[in-house]
Amino acid sequence: MEWISNVIGVLFEWIQQLGYFGIMLGLMIEVIPSEIVLAYGGYLVHLKTINFVGAVFFGVVGGVVAQLFIYWIGRYGGRPILEKFGKYILIQKKHIDVSEAWFLKYGPGVIFTARFIPVARHAISIPAGMAKMPVGKFLLLTTLAVIPWTVLFVYLGMLLGENWKHIDEKAGAYIMPILLVALALLVVYLLVKWFGTSRKKGELE
Repeated sequence: MEWISNVIGVLFEWIQQLGYFGIMLGLMIEVIPSEIVLAYGGYLVHLKTINFVGAVFFGVVGGVVAQLFIYWIGRYGGRPILEKFGKYILIQKKHIDVSEAWFLKYGPGVIFTARFIPVARHAISIPAGMAKMPVGKFLLLTTLAVIPWTVLFVYLGMLLGENWKHIDEKAGAYIMPILLVALALLVVYLLVKWFGTSRKKGELE
């Protein structure tokens, strides 16, 4: 696994040298978890190498493009390709299983909520692509979820400064409230969808 450590080391050097574009590329490559890349971006803000707004903007762009890439693989390559090569972008078979079950059960609205849940956060783009979910809708829901995630981890990285590597310990207290809000929004979405379906059935009868 030494080569992985070397790759990660090189990526962090790139991020530092390229600044905003380094954050964007780091997220698009998906070799390092997004929260680590964003926290490091926050650390660079702390050093005044880059500014907060720029770090968030390029973080959002990189995060959305990364998910769009996974979406296209799901749409045109399907599950077999992802089961074989998904490990290289931090996606395992169990992640695909969970995200696919959620997508089939809850529909496209889960694209937003699942972004805040570790097991399905990256893999939820796969069933969206396989189901040929409209790209515009996929991008909208993904962007709405990526924005608060990006803001949170860039901010925490900036707050931690030299201790940015301890991001997992710091983030726990913030992620649960965000997850609860996301779940509440999912419930609202499901209720609206259910009432809409019931109304259509009533009109047809």
